[in-house]
Amino acid sequence: MTPVLRFSALLSPAPEHLGSILDTEPDTIVSMRRFAIPVTLATVSMVLWLGASMAQQSTRAIAYLGFDRNDYPGDENLQPLRQTFSYAGFWLNHPPGEKHNTWTGKRPALQSAGFGFLILFNGRLYAELKTVSNAARLGKSDAVLAIASARREGFPAGAIIFLDQEEGGRMLPEQKTYIYAWVDEVAAAGFRAGIYCSGIAAKEGGGVPIVTAEDIRQNAAGRKIAYWIANDGCPPSPGCTFPGRPPSPAESGIAFADGWQFAQSPKRRDVAAGCPANYNRDGSCYPPGLDPARHLHVDLNTAASADPSQGRTR
Repeated sequence: MTPVLRFSALLSPAPEHLGSILDTEPDTIVSMRRFAIPVTLATVSMVLWLGASMAQQSTRAIAYLGFDRNDYPGDENLQPLRQTFSYAGFWLNHPPGEKHNTWTGKRPALQSAGFGFLILFNGRLYAELKTVSNAARLGKSDAVLAIASARREGFPAGAIIFLDQEEGGRMLPEQKTYIYAWVDEVAAAGFRAGIYCSGIAAKEGGGVPIVTAEDIRQNAAGRKIAYWIANDGCPPSPGCTFPGRPPSPAESGIAFADGWQFAQSPKRRDVAAGCPANYNRDGSCYPPGLDPARHLHVDLNTAASADPSQGRTR
């Protein structure tokens, strides 16, 4: 609307006071014309620039900021966190390295506070799989556990459950068997399967780069899987920052990503060494509105939906 109004002003009939200008001496008129031409060109240039800028912003993908962490942040911190985040990671079983799951039973509180959900299930490490046949058995049994937990927590059918695959690089046969057995069982139960995995290129022997997300997708045999990408290296990550317009998941470097974890707490110095100095001095990422002394550190995520797992029921 602004460019149209400005151009309309340029095309409007001359006001009455311009009669005095037309009565001035010719040399004065020429001088005024010389002054008016650059001003007019500058105005037109500014209008065109504003129009192009507005068009570029209107075509940018809308993304939503979310957080995840191993420990539930506490009911008293939900409203301050909701000022920054649209959704929260929700663990269905023990998070990595933990002996307890403090998220159990907290779905109603999170939904009441206005959060969407990133539903997570912690998967097995390679050392636990042993053989291909054992991996298939564990994949199926772990999916049954994930489904039962999702239903018990009140998540609706069709919600996306993301399997947390902590190990990166090319997946070995046992890992692929486990992942696809888990995916098949989750899908058969009426939920949708997703996977959280690395989007960072790891080098194999001979320096051949391999990205875990691409490896899983290329070997999925047509399975419908949602992909949540982890890449906290800068670039593409902006580091520990809370932008009003978050980057899109595709900016992670993985075009098919449904979500992107772009910062972790604590900062992984081997991966995120090139990031801006926007992490806390202790290496963690703390959200605005909460005192860092409370040590409520978070991992940062972006997605194309405010409820990326479609876990809300109203």
